[in-house]
Amino acid sequence: MDDVQVLALFHTLDRLPGPDHLEFPDGFDHASAASRATRLSDRLGEDVGQPCDLAEAQDAGYCFSIGVPGEATEAGVPLGVRLSNYGCLAVVTTPAPDSHDDLAHAVRDGALSGADRSRIEAALSDLGYTLVPQRLLHQRYDGVTRLTDEDTFIAYPAHQDRATWWTRFFEHL
Repeated sequence: MDDVQVLALFHTLDRLPGPDHLEFPDGFDHASAASRATRLSDRLGEDVGQPCDLAEAQDAGYCFSIGVPGEATEAGVPLGVRLSNYGCLAVVTTPAPDSHDDLAHAVRDGALSGADRSRIEAALSDLGYTLVPQRLLHQRYDGVTRLTDEDTFIAYPAHQDRATWWTRFFEHL
């Protein structure tokens, strides 16, 4: 998917009907998301030869995160994978949520090997996730929820000065 398609997907997912909060849309199947996240964590663990940590998130636009230990990666850098409650979106971080624009940048910077990138991309694709680049997630949020309201956003001080698409789909709300 190119950047224009990913941004269009963000706007489509942002407009999904939902309860009176931002955490997940109507019809979100937590049990199914948990099962798929467990399969992904197990798959990544097999691929890198070490168990990966699976953690559940609450009060967030994402449901699970998976930690790949640095000693299990070829670059020696820990990796994080967050799985959104919206549209099976996934993002990979190396090692902080804003450290690299995308996985190609992480490879060029030496924080991720090409082989590890291929393994992660294949695992996400095989399990039906849509990998999105961080550079698009860090763009200013211009969707339809109350996150565009400055007074509401101030209530979420962890998000610093403005809401982004990362805030909407991959952060605690």
